[in-house]
Amino acid sequence: MRRSSAVLLAAVAVAGVAVAVAQEPQGGGDAVRPPALPAPDAALSRQPAALAGTLATTTRRLREAHTRWDGAAAVPRDVTYLALHHQRMLRLMAKRRALGDATLRRLPEAVRGEARDSVRAMRHLAGIPRDPKNLPRLRVARAAPTADLRRFYGEAQRRFGVHWTVLASVNFVESAFGRVRSASEAGAMGPMQFLPSTWRAYGMGGDIHDPRDAIMGAANYLRRSGAREDLDRALFAYNHSTSYVRAIRRFASRMRTDERTFLTYYAWQAFMRTASGTRRLTGPGRG
Repeated sequence: MRRSSAVLLAAVAVAGVAVAVAQEPQGGGDAVRPPALPAPDAALSRQPAALAGTLATTTRRLREAHTRWDGAAAVPRDVTYLALHHQRMLRLMAKRRALGDATLRRLPEAVRGEARDSVRAMRHLAGIPRDPKNLPRLRVARAAPTADLRRFYGEAQRRFGVHWTVLASVNFVESAFGRVRSASEAGAMGPMQFLPSTWRAYGMGGDIHDPRDAIMGAANYLRRSGAREDLDRALFAYNHSTSYVRAIRRFASRMRTDERTFLTYYAWQAFMRTASGTRRLTGPGRG
């Protein structure tokens, strides 16, 4: 289909240093306050046992917070902070293989599968080479609500036979669910990162920047590339990298196993490689 993606979300881990951010008081002075939320750049342990403990606790808190989130509404504050902490730990584990593998072995079974699939997908993405001298200009905006995206994926699955989790994974990796609006190095655009020439052939007359149109166009492209018979081949046509194919497969498999993971990935922030290093583009402290 084309090029390197405009944003390969999990390419490089970032570790910051800060203290925890306290929740606002809830009720009177004798009320029990909920645990503090982690700061956006809270220090991350380099000890496998400690990191595993924090990741397990954060994952459980995040899953519980999901139950109070209406997908039609914006991401709640507690989900935002917990998801960022969760994401940063997994990014660290993806970058530092020995630490990551040792941490995975220490995780309880209830959270190990999600962490393992996410870390492995991130490592695949990190293996896709990019030219630091030819990076796109950075531009971000709000993503469509989760409820809308989930409906678009389902509609595309029914029409084109491409599973919704595959479309969600492509949307996630290519543009952080539409948050990253930068064109790629090769000029690919929109939430699903199409070259204009490819869009003319597969976009069915839609708007390359519209979330629904872009998702439908991607499903059309994958279907016509043989996704029903050989999904790997179709994904390779979409982005000519076996690492890309493996990453999409990992993220999709995890969302298919546990749909709550879609909410977690949606609540993650967009990171991007730049000439001066990796930057977090969205989330607390980023406007």
